[in-house]
Amino acid sequence: MLSERILSSFMRRAVSRQLALTDTSITSLPGPVPGKPYMLYVHVPFCERLCPYCSFNRFPFDQAPATAYFKQLRDEMRMVAELGFDFESMYVGGGTPTVDIAELCTTIDLAKELFSIREVSSETNPNHLHPRWIEPLQGRVDRFSVGVQSFDDELLKQMDRYDKYGSSEEILERLRSVEGAFHSLNVDMIFNFPSQTPEVLARDIELVKSTGCNQTTFYPLMASAAVAESLRRTVGAVDYNREARYYRTIVEGLADKFTPASAWTFSRTGEGMIDEYIVDYEEYVGVGSGAFSFLDGQILVSTFSLREYGERIEAGLTTVTRSRRFKRVDLMRYRFLMSLFGMSLDKRVFESDFGTPIEHALPIEIAYMRSAGAFAIDNSEQFVLTEKGRYLLVAMMREFFISVNNLRDQARNALSGDERKLLFGDGEACTAHPIAGAVADTQSAETTPLTGPR
Repeated sequence: MLSERILSSFMRRAVSRQLALTDTSITSLPGPVPGKPYMLYVHVPFCERLCPYCSFNRFPFDQAPATAYFKQLRDEMRMVAELGFDFESMYVGGGTPTVDIAELCTTIDLAKELFSIREVSSETNPNHLHPRWIEPLQGRVDRFSVGVQSFDDELLKQMDRYDKYGSSEEILERLRSVEGAFHSLNVDMIFNFPSQTPEVLARDIELVKSTGCNQTTFYPLMASAAVAESLRRTVGAVDYNREARYYRTIVEGLADKFTPASAWTFSRTGEGMIDEYIVDYEEYVGVGSGAFSFLDGQILVSTFSLREYGERIEAGLTTVTRSRRFKRVDLMRYRFLMSLFGMSLDKRVFESDFGTPIEHALPIEIAYMRSAGAFAIDNSEQFVLTEKGRYLLVAMMREFFISVNNLRDQARNALSGDERKLLFGDGEACTAHPIAGAVADTQSAETTPLTGPR
């Protein structure tokens, strides 16, 4: 699709410049603005097995360092509370948040003591859909998101997920066993693998509908530069020319059971599910090693080093080591992107917040979207996307997250000593197919838009 190629090229350049982070020496996060809503993101950087192509900050699980880390994580939450922040929504990502269920529950309980938490979301993997993990989370977690990616056994093997998380039949059985356990059960899927056929995608869609989940998210394959090259050498290059066709297959295939909640998330019709919270919370605080925050027009990135993270917490310092302040036009583009990701943009709110109509603020972007047929409603009050417009937002978000994944790769590559050996040395990480990294890079896109933390 020509419009997608033009848009992707523009986004690639714009986001690369926008996310050019620099070292920072700040000692504390900026405080909250009275009356502004914030979301709390909590990062758990441990997995039972590592996939070497994954960009997210994660380390092999070991009980002693994990226990110490969870304590430090809770200390950081107390530091955030002392700054005056309050939150109604909390998202736990990773890594694998459920890797130590007792510590996770203690951390959620403290968050509810410190803040006005009404809704808790957590990610997990299919092997943790078992009473040992599920029962302690009931009553604590409201929205549970399971990284499935595909129900095709051959694709699961290519992604190095078959042996770790089970066959498609086993995963389906586990998903059905937890139906109704949480207010929202989300199934994460990925489309446009190099080896994924239209028939495989169509079967994935039908099996998602059979799980009993009340929400599903279909992400496009979002590979960082390193992963994209590995894919090209092994299973073939990602074909973006077919991405729009696959997206239409998803929209049409889900239409009898699900309604779009965002550009790539679909909620079961009639259940009144809440849209992905990144639409509702423009600013958020990230706690944990490798977490991102977005506050006061700044991206703030916490150290990826577990050692440095612990040292900074012990010293009472913020764990943020890199940052970038957005220019005004970048903030307007960010609002444009995140609002339309939720399928509509309120022009009146935009003008109130930025002091200028959106058509004056972003004339090129608006002209492009209009010429591409992206708006079903375009009046004095709002933009509402067409199906084509939703796909264009999928392409834009894909490029956004690829740039974020590139940042993560840089941060992980900068680790030194034993921490680097844990991630890149022999024997600790799983032997993964290159697609595994692209999958891991994509699983958490439902979370905060800058972190995509999982």
